[in-house]
Amino acid sequence: MVQYLDKNSGFAQWNANKNNTQKKSGLGGFMWWFLIFVAAWWTVGLFMTPPPSNTVAPDNTPVVDLSSVPTAEISSNDITATVQGLRISNVKLSKFAVSATDAAPVSLLSADGAFAEFGLIANGTTAPTATTVWKTTDGKFTWRNPDGITFTRTISVDGYDIVVSDEIHNTTKRDIAFAPYARIVRANDMTSSAGVSTGAVALANSDIERADWRKLDKRSYAYQTTRGFVGFTDQYWGTIVNIDSPDQTMTIKKAGELYGADVAASAIAVPAGTTTKITYNLFSGPLEQDVLNAANSHIDGIDDIIDYGWFGFLARPMLWFLNVLNSLVMNYGLAIILMTLFLRLLMWPLTRKSYTSMIAMQKMQPELQRIQKLYANDKARLQMEMLKVYQTNKTSPMSGCLPMLIQIPIFFALYKALLISVQMRSAGFLWISDLAVMDPYFILPILMGATMWLQQYLQSASRGKTADKNDITAQTQKMMRWMPILFTIMFAWMPAGLVLYWTVSNVFGIIQMYIIKHQSK
Repeated sequence: MVQYLDKNSGFAQWNANKNNTQKKSGLGGFMWWFLIFVAAWWTVGLFMTPPPSNTVAPDNTPVVDLSSVPTAEISSNDITATVQGLRISNVKLSKFAVSATDAAPVSLLSADGAFAEFGLIANGTTAPTATTVWKTTDGKFTWRNPDGITFTRTISVDGYDIVVSDEIHNTTKRDIAFAPYARIVRANDMTSSAGVSTGAVALANSDIERADWRKLDKRSYAYQTTRGFVGFTDQYWGTIVNIDSPDQTMTIKKAGELYGADVAASAIAVPAGTTTKITYNLFSGPLEQDVLNAANSHIDGIDDIIDYGWFGFLARPMLWFLNVLNSLVMNYGLAIILMTLFLRLLMWPLTRKSYTSMIAMQKMQPELQRIQKLYANDKARLQMEMLKVYQTNKTSPMSGCLPMLIQIPIFFALYKALLISVQMRSAGFLWISDLAVMDPYFILPILMGATMWLQQYLQSASRGKTADKNDITAQTQKMMRWMPILFTIMFAWMPAGLVLYWTVSNVFGIIQMYIIKHQSK
């Protein structure tokens, strides 16, 4: 029986072939995990697409009769808003249209039951309430309570900031105290993309705290802080309140079908015969970095409320660079193309190394196959000899993956930047009316899939049809042939600006490949 087990026996040859067939490549394993990751990410995004928002005030929400309270309008070059007693609502953003087909201005706090309210809780006397009728004189609102205490409210607008100032003049002979409060009440907006954090936001003890709408459906939140702010953010807009006072308590909770974000400060003493001033701030505008930087002078820390995602260190400069390019070419589609070319040129050394490594791997295959057959029964020697071949040719199976690994954070950073970019909203390019949403005709996803297939075809064209079935590169390319189909389906529902980036990147990659192949010859 020994003769059937020697090195020249059929059993030994079968065992060698079996080992070669089962040989797995590290590159192939990476690609399988990458495919699984992309498919899972797309699937989660597909099933987590939020349902339409509910913007109707429920019957069980207490309704205050404000019919006897007169209204007034405040305005600036950026916004107009309605003031009714303690409440501010119907904030219209003059520079932002509802959509590319609807020129009406975007309106915040305009749904039934939505408002921002700024008031006082009195101790030992009375304070204005939501139903209080104020006297209006020269843009100031005044009210005098039965004890003779005079309240004077001044409302000014600075950009997208509404500043509310209350002066309390205590004409009595006793000391009194008032605890100021501010709150926002509104419905949810779950129509925004699942890739953007929408819901409540607060600054408590120098930390930004977030709670999306689904979390608010399950529980309420409370924070104790020395100065801060609280409010809500949507995909593009934010409504934030704060009080210019230390020692604050902030709460975020759901009441019926509406959501409330409140901040209450410690009581402020108003000695007899003195006047005390209390200031509140309301930001109601776009989540645009320059706008928030300006608003930071009124609401400290508001410039950090934009959710840039995991790769914010890339998304933030990319968004800035995209806006700079748009200011030069006056079109975000062209700006995306220029930024794509810039990124590809920036990664040219890595891409060149990747393609050069791919060509070297193709030339190494006959030698690698010979080694695999020669040392089929000695795995340690096989690994050592293959390592020598890689060192001699100064390459490795993983070197071709480097540009792809680098593009993953760039891809996610750009994805986030396009989702949160207010400027990208309603920005048109060719047949696309809004680069922030999907291509309605699926033209770009198809072009992206086609260019991706062409790029892969050119990579494998020089290999011919006689590649060994145990060839590592051949195994990888066999798995990669499904990538264009998978990516076309996945990108069909993504922002058109992101698909435009990937398509242009593919085209530039094809050109790079031709150049590198020509130079290598």
